[in-house]
Amino acid sequence: MKAIVSVVHVEASPPRLSDNTADLDRLLQALAGTLQDGQPLSVPYSCMTSVARGFRDAGYTGFALLNDLENGWSVVGFLAEEPSVVAAMALDLGTTHLEATLVNLQNGKTLAVANLENAQIRFGSDILSRIHHGTAVRRQQKIIAADFQDAGLDELQQAILTSINELAEELAQKANIPVLEIRALSVSGNTTMTHLFLGVDPYTLCREPYIPLFNRARGIEAGQLNLAISPVAPLFIMPSIGSYFGGDLISGILASGMARSEKTRMLIDVGTNAEVVLGNSEWLIACAGAAGPALEGGVARMGMRAGPGAIEYVAIDSQTFVIEYRTIGDVAPIGLCGSGLIDLVAALYLTQVIDIRGKFREPSTEKDPKRLAFMKKHLQLRGDDMCFILAFTSDRDGAEDVVLEQIDLDAMIRSKAAMYAVLRTLVSQVGIHFEELEEVIVAGAFGRHINPECAITLGMLPDLPLSTFRPIGNSSLQGAEMVLLDEKARLECEQIVSSITYLELNVNQEFMIRFSGARFIPHTDPSLFPSVPIFSQSDS
Repeated sequence: MKAIVSVVHVEASPPRLSDNTADLDRLLQALAGTLQDGQPLSVPYSCMTSVARGFRDAGYTGFALLNDLENGWSVVGFLAEEPSVVAAMALDLGTTHLEATLVNLQNGKTLAVANLENAQIRFGSDILSRIHHGTAVRRQQKIIAADFQDAGLDELQQAILTSINELAEELAQKANIPVLEIRALSVSGNTTMTHLFLGVDPYTLCREPYIPLFNRARGIEAGQLNLAISPVAPLFIMPSIGSYFGGDLISGILASGMARSEKTRMLIDVGTNAEVVLGNSEWLIACAGAAGPALEGGVARMGMRAGPGAIEYVAIDSQTFVIEYRTIGDVAPIGLCGSGLIDLVAALYLTQVIDIRGKFREPSTEKDPKRLAFMKKHLQLRGDDMCFILAFTSDRDGAEDVVLEQIDLDAMIRSKAAMYAVLRTLVSQVGIHFEELEEVIVAGAFGRHINPECAITLGMLPDLPLSTFRPIGNSSLQGAEMVLLDEKARLECEQIVSSITYLELNVNQEFMIRFSGARFIPHTDPSLFPSVPIFSQSDS
């Protein structure tokens, strides 16, 4: 593997009166003879003195540090001894959270892991709010000079750079190295986040025809952004395809391996949107739909992201009506994350507390005494709407009961319908059936925590054998790590970009029809979900 920063052993003859070759010329000649790859070699202006001194002090024999750039090799350091650690930082540049790892380019091992909240949240929790903040002056003035930079955009960029520097300092401290020894940075994020990270005008991202200023950003060094890491550290920013298809999804495709597979696979990544890719080594088709917020736990009043106190697992025994739940961190419950919400709604359907429309049933219509007692205990009228109390925690000081309200259920049904409609539209577009998929890869926190059986019960995921589903965790971060370690991964990113067809759902009539049909549990066509029981009113 050819890492983004390589260590190359160099042996050169020392200068003498009969050989007055300059130090840097001598080094480049020796490197050209060692590498023998025909790639251009250069020493950046900012490194000329330090590299020449290192080369001379080492007696003209030692180890050169080379950045692998698109236009050739850049020599940025020279050491007398081979370093055991060449650190590089991989970053998942999320809208709400940043997650990063420090990897050793010498052996691929992870040196440290860190995460924190994106400091841009104070300017808006969603992408659109931040775009508006970063383009406030531009939206008021029709004519703006080419070199104009909106003050709001500066604020957004500084907020994210500060967050990244905090992460870099934390990673370096955990790995017991100086932060300046971090020698490369890869960034995986959606198109808007990469624009804001570089301080590039996002004005056109949310305006028809929704064209970004760039899809690829090349030749950038950390020093140009005043990052805390080595100023000559190369930045590899995962390429985007458009405003709604960013580098984080390219990372997911890379990490999943689907673009190297002969068999057809599907990748699902749920964040702010549900982004789905279908394909193999010959073709890829992708789309995005607004199915994310409820599935992230962000729509329900008691919804929250996966974190300590979030209920991530729920089960209700259909015979005894005993509830079991588990929180992240095994601490007192304070809310529901996406996986817990899916589990709960599926359990309420299977115990017939809600009907196929996702509506709470009236206890007065219940004939089963055990279910009736359960409903009377957990269903309460709050205001004009019914709600289900999952965890009675109001006896704790300042705590609230963890509840699921009808409005939350309605949002959940819409989100699950949108998810399934996206999946069916995509497979229909290429003329295949779900059963032909080799596997369904589920990425992110959604994939890490979700119970596919519950998602199938709701009609969110297709009714396939459970072995078909493979969670892969934070694929955005995994892809960012891969491009640091291997040139083949960096080249594959370009191949992925060139092979993807993007399907726009906003103008797709089939999607809207399928969305309407999926707004029941599991579906208006129960034959699509043969493993899910269908209840009639008489069953109760």
